Amino acid sequence: MPITPLQSIPPGMNRRHFMSHLAGAAALAAPATAFTNTLLANAADMKKRHKAAILLWMGGGPSTMDIWDLKPGTATGGPFRQISTSADGVAISEHMPLMAQQMHQMAIVRSMSTREADHMRGRYYMHTGYVPNPNVEHPSYGAVIAHELASQVPELEIPPFVSVGGGSVGPGFLGMTWAPFVVDSSGRVRNLDMGIDQARVQQRLEMLATIEKRFIGEDRGGSAQDHAKVLDRTVKLMTSEQMKAFKVDEEPEAVRERYGTTGFGRGCLMARRLVEQGVPFVEVDLGGWDNHQGIFTTLADNKLPELDQAMSGLVEDLVQRGLYDDTAVIWMGEFGRTPNINGDGGRDHWARSWSVVVGGAGFRRGVVVGETSSDGKEIVTEPYSSQDMMASVLKSLGISLETTFTAANGRPMKIANSGRVIQELFA
Repeated sequence: MPITPLQSIPPGMNRRHFMSHLAGAAALAAPATAFTNTLLANAADMKKRHKAAILLWMGGGPSTMDIWDLKPGTATGGPFRQISTSADGVAISEHMPLMAQQMHQMAIVRSMSTREADHMRGRYYMHTGYVPNPNVEHPSYGAVIAHELASQVPELEIPPFVSVGGGSVGPGFLGMTWAPFVVDSSGRVRNLDMGIDQARVQQRLEMLATIEKRFIGEDRGGSAQDHAKVLDRTVKLMTSEQMKAFKVDEEPEAVRERYGTTGFGRGCLMARRLVEQGVPFVEVDLGGWDNHQGIFTTLADNKLPELDQAMSGLVEDLVQRGLYDDTAVIWMGEFGRTPNINGDGGRDHWARSWSVVVGGAGFRRGVVVGETSSDGKEIVTEPYSSQDMMASVLKSLGISLETTFTAANGRPMKIANSGRVIQELFA
């Protein structure tokens, strides 16, 4: 199946509206078909199996009531219509027509309920499964998953945790070896191309190695050892052929256009390339969801078309390349937004009832888990927390939930904060 714009118009949309989301894409079928044929010719290279995760981080707190769990015709529902999807009985926003055709590959958890409605606290909580604690810095999704899965790809020279477009949350007590490698969506990595000849580079590296050896020899503890590991990895990265994974411009034009030429679209394409290379965890940031004013115009004209094209392109591409069964895709922000619409036509912070979307790896597909009330203000089924979602993601990747880490203070810390697996997400 080639990477092409979707042919059918989702129910509830007119043709003009649908086509507005696909501008410039209809002409991509022929080159995309040729590209798919190339993929098939190289099928042997795609059989290398390894688990991975891609987190699509929606910084600012997206209004999931206007995307994944609409309440049309209610005082809190807003103006958006819902449309049917490729998943039986599942409806989402009219402004997500491309994702509507991919929902048979996804699962929506509509019963997320947390207590952290502050941006920084919510961001930390959703990334780690723990509320902020001044005495302990907990590792994020990326650090935990990279730590547990990196051994699957011993040949990997790229850092196992890559963050595209944002800094993510750090490695906590796991140490700097598992810190995010931050790049922008252009794929350019600063300071790796020093612009000097190879002989001088080698001289400098030898000098640095001597200094580093002496530094570690002074019994400076684990941090010095971590520093040495990071330095060694950086040196390898400077000359690695694997760095080509960051060069999204090398993709055929049809593929780039399918994802969209926005920063987020390029970031999602880079995520696929990195996972294909063997990177266990990639986070792609799409900020701009803190919509206290004019939310419906912002979503309809900007955020949702950008999200729709890139996310659907990523899912479709992963499926077609045989990567989806081994790659978990997680869409979430730090919280949702208020069902009540404020006086400025926006929605405020809301953590009591909202949605997260997952797919790939070991997750059930084409299902909805949980339910909110008719006005969206309450969870009417079993509520789920950040640690429950994290436990479920780890299970989908085959990571043992019995894993226990030791914090810097010597305290044992259970992976995912002993969260409960959301059983409805698994067959």
